[in-house]
Amino acid sequence: MAHSASSSRSAGNGDASIGTLVQSAMADVSTLIRAEVELAKSEVSKSAKKAGIGVGSFGAAGVVLAFSVFFIGVALAEFLTWLGLIRWISYLIVWFLFLLVAGLAALIGRRFMKRIDKPERTLETLKDLPEVMHRESPGQRHREVPTVSDGRVALPNHSDYNV
Repeated sequence: MAHSASSSRSAGNGDASIGTLVQSAMADVSTLIRAEVELAKSEVSKSAKKAGIGVGSFGAAGVVLAFSVFFIGVALAEFLTWLGLIRWISYLIVWFLFLLVAGLAALIGRRFMKRIDKPERTLETLKDLPEVMHRESPGQRHREVPTVSDGRVALPNHSDYNV
């Protein structure tokens, strides 16, 4: 649609009609929004695996704590009692050991959750959105806009910008 709006301008006149300007602006906004959504999808999908590992670790901590506290805890406490400790001290020691295991699993989950990358390029391009939308004349931009194709985002003439 943007190509038809650009081609309908008169070459000799240089001035575009309001309809042509609105059509060009709408096409540019639509393209920009689609590119932002594609960029966000690309960045967030990289973090999903790390988030899954973190959530799985928290889940493992809960499952281990819930199921093994009763069965293994009783057996270990009774073993400590058999060694000569007072029964309530044996059970207190076992409870503390399981508290340490749950804490270790939670720390591992926390470490993976901190490794989740935020969508930095999306945030960067959203900050630049007002500058990108402002144009001196129809069809010309102050700066280059990233292009999105097959989940890959690239800024033309910048090889180091690929996501």
